Formats: sequence, structure tokens, C-alpha cells
Amino acid sequence: MKKLLLTHFCLAAVAMTAIAGENDYLLMPLIFEHQQSSSEQSTNSSNTNQLDAGDQWLQDAMAQTRHRNDARYRAMIEHPQLVSYNASSLPEPPKEYALTSDPSQGMLTIAAPQVVAPIDTVIAEEPVPVRNWLHTFNGSVHFTQAYISGNWYQGGENNLNILADIKWECNLNQAVHPNWLFNNMMQYKLGIATASGDSLRKYRINEDNFLFTSQLGYKAVKHWYYSAMLQFKTQFFNNYKPNSETMTASFLSPGELNLGLGMTYDYKNADQTKTLTVAIAPLSYNLKICRDIDHLDPVNFGIDPGHHTKSTFGSNVEAKWNWKITPSITWSSRFYVFTNYKYVQGDWENTFDFAITRYLNTKIFTHLRYDKSHPKDVDWRYWQFKEILSFGIVYRFATSE
Repeated sequence: MKKLLLTHFCLAAVAMTAIAGENDYLLMPLIFEHQQSSSEQSTNSSNTNQLDAGDQWLQDAMAQTRHRNDARYRAMIEHPQLVSYNASSLPEPPKEYALTSDPSQGMLTIAAPQVVAPIDTVIAEEPVPVRNWLHTFNGSVHFTQAYISGNWYQGGENNLNILADIKWECNLNQAVHPNWLFNNMMQYKLGIATASGDSLRKYRINEDNFLFTSQLGYKAVKHWYYSAMLQFKTQFFNNYKPNSETMTASFLSPGELNLGLGMTYDYKNADQTKTLTVAIAPLSYNLKICRDIDHLDPVNFGIDPGHHTKSTFGSNVEAKWNWKITPSITWSSRFYVFTNYKYVQGDWENTFDFAITRYLNTKIFTHLRYDKSHPKDVDWRYWQFKEILSFGIVYRFATSE
């Protein structure tokens, strides 16, 4: 409605102007703009604009305007020698001049006004800080809880399980140092559960694992690097069998250190949703540690009886895979195997992270282990397996390049 009223107002203004200056406009020099087509002529001769009521005055004014334009156009077609100008080749308009006075000299000066170009403001650019190291931190606390009344018809025990997981990565920024690879990772997991069936303790430790890995490499070709690798793992707290004072593990019992020299393959896709690192060390040194041989049998950790340590040489392979399947689902996997060509020891860990919100998530963790240096089990033989399903709170932060 507003658009229609505005159109009618403009038409009325044109019509009034045409009525007032009809004769003057006809006497002005002819200026050719463009050749009218048949469609333009038919449009000019027809009227499609109508007011609601009392628009005869407008129709008369528009008819006079059309008559004037048709007369001028017909004159240009029939008498082209009378056309003074062509719109495409009109001369430039006269220049503007400014009049300035100088009272001290008693002079008037007429000159073209000076156009002052805008002054480009020079903004001092702050230097962009170069990040040589990229940090990534993940911390989470997951828990499960169950309460069962004493008269519950199926029986059972109350339990509370808490699993804390802290992971910190500090890697050399390859955007700044493209020929170097230096990745460091430290992770600690601690799981505590109530022990209702243990008459000696209220709580027991079902997860206590400290792991530190480091890789230093120099680019050989494309995704391959000459590299040196280090891995160290142990636990911090004492652990016991249920209803017994028999210790199963303690700090540096067991502990394990591995050093290797070889090649590392490092790959990231364009959007960095998939990363793969494979370290192959044909020359590897492995050191097994059992600090407390008074309460623990070092044979359980692949160490000779009565000894605190055992050194062997061999080869190892470590592969790390991370895939951000969707914005809320991530799969992380780590595969490690060492052999001294007499026995084989390997770990395969998988973690599926389902993000519910920014601070809540669910995790499924599986750990399959093979250790031929460990005493053979009747059911599992040399295999060991652990699985944890948990829900809890998570906090993450990372520095960008």
C-alpha cells in the first residue's frame, strides 16, 4: 500500500511539472539519448497507472507529457540535423570555481577549489605472537553409584566408583618448525571403588596408571621423520588382593622404561579430523623395574627372581590414531608392541568419547594386553583385558596455531 501511494505521488509531481513547463521544454535543444523500441512506444501510449478516484487531471497531465516526448522524438527522427547533442558525447560540465579574498593585499582570487585527499591513518600493526608450543589439556571425572537396601530381594552391595583421567600434550608447532617433530604426552588415570566385600578396606584401586611418551624427529621425506622415542609408565599407590595383605602393585613396582631409534610417520588430513602417528624402532631398549621385591614377586613383572630390574634389547612399534567421527563423537586408539625376539608384550587401548554437552560426556574404554613374560593364566593364558563404561564431567582447553 505504501509503495502504491509513493508511486502515485511521484506521478503527480511529474504531471504538474509537465503542465507548468510544457512550452519551455519543447523549445529546449534536442538531445538524443537512445532509440525507442516498439515496446517502449506502446508503453508510452498506454496508461496503466490509475488512482482510486478523481484522477482525470493526472491522465490529462500524463497525456501532455507523452505528447511532448513523442513530438521531440519524432522531430529527432525526421530532422536529425536539428539534434544539437548526443547523450553519449555531451561535453563536460563547466568547472566550479571558488572566490577567495585577501584583505591585506586587497585582492580577490578566483580558482578551482582544492580537493583535499583524506589522510590515510597508519595503524600500527601489533606483532602476532609466534606459538612454538601447542598445548592440549583434557581432564575428566567419571563416576557410577548404586544403593541397595539390606532387604533387597535379589541381594547385592552398595558401590561407588570414581575414575579421574588427566591428559596433557605439549607438541612443537609444525607450522613454525615444519622440519621438526617433537610430541610429548603425559597421562594419569586413577580409579577408586568402594570395597563392600573387603573386610580390611573400605576402598580399592581398580585403575592406577601413569604414562609419559615423547617423540623427537627430523623430517626425512614428506610425512616420514628420523626419530627417537621414549616411553615410561608406572603406578603410584599400593594395591592389594581383597581380604588380604598380599600386595599386587606399588610405586615403580612395576615400572617400565623404553627407548627406541627409528622412523616415525605423521599424518593429518586437511581439516585435522583424522590424525595418525606410527613410530617404528628397529633398535629399542626396554627396562623393567620392580622396586619393592620384599612384598612383590618380580617374576610377575617379567623380572628374574631376586632382581629389581631387567634390561633387554629388541624392537618396538607404537601407533596412535585419533578420529573425530562427528562433532560429538571421537575415537582414540593406541597400539604398542615390544619384542626382544624371545617374548612379545603389547597393549591396544581404545577410547570412544561421546560428548553430551561441553562439560558432560560418556566414555567407553577398552584395554587389551598381551604379555608372554607374565606367568601363564589358566583361562586367559597370556591375554589380559579391561573395559570401563563411565559418565561424568570433562574439561578441555587447547592453544591454536
